[in-house]
Amino acid sequence: MREVRNDAIREHAEIRFRSSYHYALFEYYRSAKILKRLERDGIDVKGRVLDAGCGSGGIAVSFAEECDQAIGLDIKNKFGDAGVRFARERKIDNAHFVQGDGAALPFTAESFDIVLSHSVIEHVRLPESYLAECHRVLRPDGVLFLQTPPYLSFAGAHLSRLRIPIPIHLLLPRSWAFRLNFYIARKRPGWLKEPRESNTFKLMAERGETKEDDLIQKVTVSGVHRWLEKVGFDVVMEERHVSGFFARNLPDFLRSALERNGFTQNIIISNLELLLRKSS
Repeated sequence: MREVRNDAIREHAEIRFRSSYHYALFEYYRSAKILKRLERDGIDVKGRVLDAGCGSGGIAVSFAEECDQAIGLDIKNKFGDAGVRFARERKIDNAHFVQGDGAALPFTAESFDIVLSHSVIEHVRLPESYLAECHRVLRPDGVLFLQTPPYLSFAGAHLSRLRIPIPIHLLLPRSWAFRLNFYIARKRPGWLKEPRESNTFKLMAERGETKEDDLIQKVTVSGVHRWLEKVGFDVVMEERHVSGFFARNLPDFLRSALERNGFTQNIIISNLELLLRKSS
């Protein structure tokens, strides 16, 4: 199983928005963490793997090195100049890419052993249909690895972080917070924490481009569980990662209390990971 190279992840994270190809490289190195997560849970990465919302395609290329066949699907063809090129450079011939809708997957039932959904469901208009399709294409005992950030967290807001950590996504309506974030990127880019090539708002502002708000679902921990219950997955593993800001600045007793509360958990949990199994 591939080694997790945190130095490579950091290096490529800093330039990931330079192009779709650079983002694919970042996805490739970061995906080693998913492979390790599956390994710890006793999941053999083999057979056919689907990345249902593959973006630039780096995760599909990564998994192709471990399994018989990996397919990346995305509604936008970001992978054409990224994942396809990267696979060719690494001489990987078992990674393939398809443009299509995750809520209507163009695959036969029970045709995959593993489905991956990494930071996808918050961008999907019909999350229950999307999850039902992931369930349909899995073989009995197949698994879905689902990762998503709750909307009210810093990560889930999908906005730039200010150098002074003011949670504008909590203080303003979504449309206002998004417009303010883009205004700051244009007029006061120094107020934003991330370097320019790891901040899509800064880069697009420099180019005179506008950014469409593609965050569709305001994900909550309880909402994800409601979707899953309707579809019929069995939860094998659930891990809730607390934001580094809250982990560093809150005493343990207070952090634990906020994690248990149905509302505040969506603020302090920056990443929700679930391993789900389709019953045989």
